Amino acid sequence: MILITGATGLIGRHLIKALMTTSYQVRCLITPSDAKHLPWATDAPNAPEVVIGTLLDEEILFQALVGVHVIIHLESGQWWANTRQLERIELVGTRNLIAAARANRIGRIIIISHIGATPSSAYTVLRIKGQQEAIIRDSGLAYTIIRSGLVFAPDDAFINHIAMAMSLNPLFMFMAGQGEVVIHPIFIDDLIKAILVALERIETVDETFTIGGAEYITYEDLLLTIMRLTGQSRMLIKMPPYVLRWFNTLTRPFVRRTLITKQWYDLIATNRTAPLGNLYHHFEFQPQRIEDTLLTYLPKKRLFFSAIRYLFKKRPRGI
Repeated sequence: MILITGATGLIGRHLIKALMTTSYQVRCLITPSDAKHLPWATDAPNAPEVVIGTLLDEEILFQALVGVHVIIHLESGQWWANTRQLERIELVGTRNLIAAARANRIGRIIIISHIGATPSSAYTVLRIKGQQEAIIRDSGLAYTIIRSGLVFAPDDAFINHIAMAMSLNPLFMFMAGQGEVVIHPIFIDDLIKAILVALERIETVDETFTIGGAEYITYEDLLLTIMRLTGQSRMLIKMPPYVLRWFNTLTRPFVRRTLITKQWYDLIATNRTAPLGNLYHHFEFQPQRIEDTLLTYLPKKRLFFSAIRYLFKKRPRGI
C-alpha cells in the first residue's frame, strides 16, 4: 500500500493517473476542501482509497498510515502559500507525518524537492525545502529524495502562467532581472517515470537524486520560446526582481489569485541545474525536449479566458 499526500496537486494528479494503470494499491490523504473536486473518477478501476484529513491532524495521519509500506509525500503550497503557510505544510506537516510513520513502522518515504534546496538559501521556497530534506534525512526512516528542476505540464503553474500573463498585456512582458538565469525544466511525465523507477529499485533507498530535463534554458530564452509557440509577440522589459515582488504585493488585494507569485520568483532567482545525463544515469531513460513537448499543447490553449478565470478563482486554503 502506498500513501500519497498532495494527491490533487500537479505532481500528485499525474502520479495517481499513472499508478491507476499498475497493480499498486494507493491511498490518498486529501484535505476536506480538495475532497469535493477529485481529479479522478472514484469509480474507475484501481481508483485510490481516499482518507479525508490534513497533515496537522495526528489521529487521522495515524489511521491513514495503517497497512502502508511507502509514503510519497507531495503536499506543498509552493505556488500560492505565504511563508507561514509554507512552514506549516512543509515543516510542521512533515514532522507530523514522520511521527505517524515511525509509529506505524513505515518502510520508506519519497519526497520531491528542488534543485538548489538548502537550509541556508536566501530564497524562502528553497530554504524551506532544504529544511524539509534535513527533517527527512534525520527521521530514522528509509528515504528517497528527488531534487527536480522546474516541472512543466499541460496543467502547470509555471509556463502556463507565463503564457497567460502575456495574453493579458498585448504590448509588453516584465522580465525579472536580465533574463540570464539558467533553469533546467523537466516534463511531468519524465518526473513521474522517475518516481515509479524509484519505487521499484532498492538501490534508490537512502539516496538523493538531482535531475532535470533534456536541456538548459535561460529565463529570457524561455520567454521567447513561449512567445513563438503562442504567437504572442511582446516587448520584454527588464525589471529588478524586488520591484516585481513589490508590484505583486500591490496587485494582490484586487484579485483572488495572482498568476506570478513571490514564491514563483524564488524559483527563477538563481541558476538551478543538474548534470544533463543524471536522469539517464540514475533512472535509465531519456527526458523529453522542452520545445518539442510544449508544441503538443501550448498553441491550442485559450490563454486569455484561462487567465481571467484563474485571477478570480477562489484562493487555496492552507492547512
